[in-house]
Amino acid sequence: MSLLGKIQMKIRVFFNNSCNICKAEINHYKKICSNNFKWIDITNSKNAEKITNKSSRQLLRRLHVIDNGNIFSGAKAFLIVWKNIPRYKFLYKIFSIKIFYFIFNILYEIVAYFLFLKNLKPNKNNEKK
Repeated sequence: MSLLGKIQMKIRVFFNNSCNICKAEINHYKKICSNNFKWIDITNSKNAEKITNKSSRQLLRRLHVIDNGNIFSGAKAFLIVWKNIPRYKFLYKIFSIKIFYFIFNILYEIVAYFLFLKNLKPNKNNEKK
């Protein structure tokens, strides 16, 4: 396999490092997982916008993952992360069940929306300065 093939096989995770909760969770995953992830802080990253073809607001709104060339966001992105971390594979198995995924997705969207609003306020204040 070529070097390019090995690089493309890494799961790219786009996360908001300026969100304390997001940062803590991603740092936890970094400590316990293998090297099959590439963690990308989307804060002020035009490169992340180009790679994902998402706006800064869209990236800040949800977790995004690129796996095998496909982009996933929100609850589905978490499932991909959990599926690839042995310690959390059980979460993948549970929340892959349709009814549990449905509930998880709704709860994720609610929490993510409030985190987005919470983390958007400091950015607006910084833009006014």
